[in-house]
Amino acid sequence: MRICLLLAGALASAALYAQPIDNDQVHVITAHEQPHVKTALHEHKYNRVMIYLDAGKQEIVPQSGPKQVLDFKAGEVRWSPVSGLHTSEVVSNAPVTIIELEIKKNGPGKTVTTALDPLKVDPQDYKLEFENPQVRVVRVHMPPHRQVPQHEHVLNRVVVYLTDQDGRMIASDGKVDTAKHKPGEASWGGPVTHREENLMDKPFEAIVVEFKN
Repeated sequence: MRICLLLAGALASAALYAQPIDNDQVHVITAHEQPHVKTALHEHKYNRVMIYLDAGKQEIVPQSGPKQVLDFKAGEVRWSPVSGLHTSEVVSNAPVTIIELEIKKNGPGKTVTTALDPLKVDPQDYKLEFENPQVRVVRVHMPPHRQVPQHEHVLNRVVVYLTDQDGRMIASDGKVDTAKHKPGEASWGGPVTHREENLMDKPFEAIVVEFKN
């Protein structure tokens, strides 16, 4: 009952929307935080990947322990471990939207050893943000009309879009798919070998979170 009350308080303090991704590996949530509104006391039972769509500053105040101040930029991604009871408040002056990925399975897990790893094949467009026993997090940044060479995704993954996407994917068997997304949306993907192309006249950027378990 206590946990339900804590969750209800947190929901009343921030608008939370579930993305259409909730499976045995991850639950994706979009949090719209208003400035200068303190949440109710709540806790997080899963480690999380946090993707900040807006710049801002947030104060985290544990039930016991020192206050933590987070200062983040638009498009920044961070690891947030399991935390005990605390409140949070956006102390900057504009609303902040955060995409939160709750990681449901603990490590250690699989490692990526394929020669077609996009980090090896195309280091110009794929950059490692961080890696731990549960996830590998990669930033993708493609210039306008960029054609990415063939590469392989060996782990299940969630892609969170920081910009619009209008892209073409050509699988190793020749099958062609297209994908269009808006900033803040997320999609689920499984293992695949393909080439990609940015069809837009502007850069494409996204965060790819790969699950090792």
